Amino acid sequence: MKKIIKIFILLCVAYFAIPQTYAQVSVSVTVGTPPPALRVYVQPECPVDGYIWQPGYWAYDNDEGGYYWVPGVWVAPPNPGLYWTPAYWGYTGGVYGFYSGYWGPHVGFYGGINYGYGYGGHGYGGGRWDGDRFRYNTAVVRVNRTVIHNTYVDRTVVRNTRDHRSFNGGRGGVTARPRPQERAAMRERHIQPTSNQVSHQEAAHKDRNSFVKANRGRPAASAPANRAGARSSAARPNGTHPNRNQPQQQRASQQRAPQQQRAPQQRAPQQQRAPQQRAPQQQRAPQQRAPQQQRAPQQRAPQQQRAPQQQRAPQQRAPQQQRAPQQQRAPQPHNAPRPEHHR
Repeated sequence: MKKIIKIFILLCVAYFAIPQTYAQVSVSVTVGTPPPALRVYVQPECPVDGYIWQPGYWAYDNDEGGYYWVPGVWVAPPNPGLYWTPAYWGYTGGVYGFYSGYWGPHVGFYGGINYGYGYGGHGYGGGRWDGDRFRYNTAVVRVNRTVIHNTYVDRTVVRNTRDHRSFNGGRGGVTARPRPQERAAMRERHIQPTSNQVSHQEAAHKDRNSFVKANRGRPAASAPANRAGARSSAARPNGTHPNRNQPQQQRASQQRAPQQQRAPQQRAPQQQRAPQQRAPQQQRAPQQRAPQQQRAPQQRAPQQQRAPQQQRAPQQRAPQQQRAPQQQRAPQPHNAPRPEHHR
């Protein structure tokens, strides 16, 4: 009989302990000094439909011995229908503990911290799930309207108070306590931060300017752009390549042998004229496509062969007047006694 009673007691203890395993009660870091005030920054536009805003917060590194700022960022939830409960610092037992954020079907308690952009201290007013699609409240969040169209406006959640306190409890901290719906959300099943969120914090940790030692509690005022925006901006240099090829494309439309034109352009001016002086046949190579039109002026007026070349020269590089100093190096009178005149 005693064994049955003991088993019953153990089952009761386990039953009441299970809900607490899903609550945000795990403190990963304890610090003796409070975190700095929250930094004011401009929220970047949401780049992808379905992303949810993770506000910026202060993290701590025991090895470095200081706080560092993790900027806010738009992140993809693990599954549709999940909300993000931000991390927060809470004072208890003479120390400040860090309570990690998590994903869940409802927003839990995050210390009553006014993170802004929908996180006014309780719940989230920046949007809501409508089936598998997330609708954004553009009264408090910024979105890229060329990509995101499922929006609405609800100004009742706007908070104009400027409260930059970054911790709950203790001297100078927020005195908020969990509400009933937040307590219920704390007992729900939670999902830990995604790998992208962890990588985002690690990137902030690697930046020495993110630490209070370097920024004195005032990191960069604006949040960085998301990876999706970075990919789109990284593609811009490729978009400038056609502008570099515009002169060549114009020359290709004027003449039918663009490859033969590019080769003389890359060579020195003396090398360009070398084919004209030493190999007259090479000059006629571009003219082989229209032999009947080119040979007629050669037979009637041999001296007119060079005139068309002078007219084409401005199309290839620059006006012939700029080449005048180079013509003195290789004067044309040497070309006058060519066999072409005797023919």
